[in-house]
Amino acid sequence: MQVTYYGHSCFSVEFGGKHLLFDPFITPNPLAADIDSTTIRADMILVSHGHEDHVADLVSLAKQTGATVISSFEIHTWLHRQGVTRTHPMNTGGHWIFDFCKVKCVNAVHSSSLPDGTYGGNAMGFLIETPEANFYYAGDTALHYDMKLIGDYKKIDFAFLPLGNNFTMGIDNAVIAADFIKCDRIIGMHYDTMEMIRINHQEATRKFDAAGKHLNLMKIGETKTF
Repeated sequence: MQVTYYGHSCFSVEFGGKHLLFDPFITPNPLAADIDSTTIRADMILVSHGHEDHVADLVSLAKQTGATVISSFEIHTWLHRQGVTRTHPMNTGGHWIFDFCKVKCVNAVHSSSLPDGTYGGNAMGFLIETPEANFYYAGDTALHYDMKLIGDYKKIDFAFLPLGNNFTMGIDNAVIAADFIKCDRIIGMHYDTMEMIRINHQEATRKFDAAGKHLNLMKIGETKTF
């Protein structure tokens, strides 16, 4: 699987010629100034919750790519008001088998409102199962005990976990989360975009190493194989 980082919590995961895009926040992010969003491809856009730092480019990229947007029913309704009609509403605990992957919505402990102030539904994470690998995208979340259910019932090949603290769990809790989901390959997200979520990269790497985990802190624009 090819993973490309577009900054903050926005990633593309490519497998079998299909592209999944998560939480598109690119053009307002000064750290992602070198990213040309007009070149981004997506067959599916998955949105964990409605905060602006996760949906800023959602409408434009949904229209540009023609992708199906997967998110809460409330975000699905909001998107239809923005002229985006290719959507698939879901909610926590449900799953759907699409042509090229299975998507399950899992709990995330966080708030959710849309840029116009309307309610964004439950914040959620995503468990993605494909013929190539299974991965977990936690979304914005605190550490919570439901993560153990993922580790108990699914084999996770790699996971995206927030690290920035203040709005989500921080480094120490993310190490525990990696234990809960029984996953040793972690990709960090939701850090460094603003001062309140800036992290010490060396400290983060050291703590994951001490726990027997490998933490990937990808550079914006970088693509890696997982």
